[in-house]
Amino acid sequence: MSTEHHPQDDQDLVPGRRKFLNTAALAGLAGAGLSVGLSACKQEAAPTAAPAAPAPAAKAAEGGELPIHPAPGQLDSYYGVWSGGHSGEVRILGLPSGREIKRVPVFNIDCMSGWGITNESKAVIGTKADGSLKYKTGDTHHVHGSYTDGTYDGKYFWVNDKIHGRLARIKGDTFECDKITEIPNIQGFHGIFPDKRDPVDQAINHTTRVFCGNEFHVPQPNDGRDEDDATKYHCLFTCIDAETMEVRWQCRVDGNMDLVASSFDGKLAASNQYNTEGGAHYEDMMSAERDACVFFHIERIEAAIKAGKASTIGDSKVPVVDGTRTANPDPKTALTCYVPVPKNPHGVNASPDGKYFICSGKLSPTATVIELSQVLAYFDGTLDDLKKAIVAEVELGLGPLHTAFDGRGNGFTTLFLDSQVVKWNIDQAIKFYAGDKNAKYVVDRVDVHYQPGHINASMSETKEADGQFLGVGCKFSKDRFLPVGPLHPENEQLIDIRGEKMKLLADHPVYPEPHDFIIVKRDKIKTRQVYNVDDFPNATKDPKDSGVTRNGNKVTVRLVSQAPAYSLREFKVKKGDEVTLILTNLDKVEDLTHGFAIPKYDINFIVNPQETKSVTFKADKPGVYWCYCTHFCHALHLEMRTRMFVEK
Repeated sequence: MSTEHHPQDDQDLVPGRRKFLNTAALAGLAGAGLSVGLSACKQEAAPTAAPAAPAPAAKAAEGGELPIHPAPGQLDSYYGVWSGGHSGEVRILGLPSGREIKRVPVFNIDCMSGWGITNESKAVIGTKADGSLKYKTGDTHHVHGSYTDGTYDGKYFWVNDKIHGRLARIKGDTFECDKITEIPNIQGFHGIFPDKRDPVDQAINHTTRVFCGNEFHVPQPNDGRDEDDATKYHCLFTCIDAETMEVRWQCRVDGNMDLVASSFDGKLAASNQYNTEGGAHYEDMMSAERDACVFFHIERIEAAIKAGKASTIGDSKVPVVDGTRTANPDPKTALTCYVPVPKNPHGVNASPDGKYFICSGKLSPTATVIELSQVLAYFDGTLDDLKKAIVAEVELGLGPLHTAFDGRGNGFTTLFLDSQVVKWNIDQAIKFYAGDKNAKYVVDRVDVHYQPGHINASMSETKEADGQFLGVGCKFSKDRFLPVGPLHPENEQLIDIRGEKMKLLADHPVYPEPHDFIIVKRDKIKTRQVYNVDDFPNATKDPKDSGVTRNGNKVTVRLVSQAPAYSLREFKVKKGDEVTLILTNLDKVEDLTHGFAIPKYDINFIVNPQETKSVTFKADKPGVYWCYCTHFCHALHLEMRTRMFVEK
């Protein structure tokens, strides 16, 4: 980066610290030949300040003071919807307390709820021909919610599976996964973001599509040919229908994609990119001086598909358009454009005012501010150089990764190498970049512990960003919690951002390794506490309809649960039978969930009030098996049992 855009000496506010972390980190980068872009911040680290004392609690949404740990009977002001990382799940936290309220099984098997065991959950996850799960692993990274009129509406939340290229949807009224889609032609599915309004019909002001980035480029088609020809490797940007969860289209691009952002007007989506060189080996991904943020003109892409200007790959029927540079030379007809940013960027985030996308440098100590109106001007043919869409590229510190917003014009960016969060003003950064060296864009810094990655603020990236709390996910937690052996928890920290200065409020140990999250006002989410029995076609609505029916060696057992009993005291099947057991919970009382476990048959699942679930298994072990309720429901819970007789 040119010297005329370096910040003033007093701007940095101690960007370097924690020598015991940074020395090793920087040495590793230098050893890999990645020192380019880091040399601009060489100031000596000042003494580390003590952690800030807990701040006064933020006001609750309904008014009044709310402590960080609400008193018994008090509720949190926000829902935190967190990825579960390598567990394959999603976690629901209350904020500001940080209390974990629920774990939502998604791509994983869950022993408590029976997710991955019941027939209904297997149908969502996906099975092989023999009925076993197609995949038993998942890696959730990025969580985002549906929008109406530029803010969260609480209807849906989506999360990706990086390992197997899947997108899952969670219903906001139950916080349960209802659909999973496996994306064709890709590997390493990383960033996602829903649109904030329809990109074609501007009268539709809610989410209709979910955009999916693709990190690992592979040969197209990936069927064994062209394995050694890196020029045949490509990544595909994917659009999925928000309601049907079907894949609408894909767009081929140059380079690898990381995270995704969408504009408030619905017209643009984007992904920050590394490896624009197209290298297949580590060292081949580092030669370019700059990588890119690729922009997608959604309406043009869908018009091209409608006009038949698409192809397919292998056995997939999904239409694919060409968004590579060589295929889009004319801005007035281009489907994509590539804004140059410092090499190997990490993260792209949309400011709440709808004006900017911000890319973090990672290997460069900078954040790049891209003005969306200028990107649209390029597509219209009135901007002659995409570099002019960059309105700021300013230094923040070492290892910038992700940015959140307070709705007051400030960004908050994680500095991975400095183990800090930096608060900076976007308008001042633009002024400084334009030549006003008196513009003070860095507002504050706070130490976090340690190596922060993802960050988000309350209602950030919505029109209602409220600047109350900031969550930051730290990748390391050494010395922060009681030691538990070689595997440490991650450290999710909470920061008060209501004032000019940030205040570190709390540490929360979490099971490794969550990634991204969003923080949603609690009044945006309307949950249902009891199901409607009519929603389940296989429900047994009257205990009198319970019983066993046989069709050859296929046996159906119908049961209902009403605390503290099952409708059948016992039931009989024969060795070798394929048994389908259907259980309906006829209790109508909130929080009266029942479980059903069969010893030695590896079956356990729950049914919530008025819900129906089923399992299918082979009765291959003769004997008597006490089936019991696993979820406490009544004073006579321990007595709530039925017997299964498996006859020879």
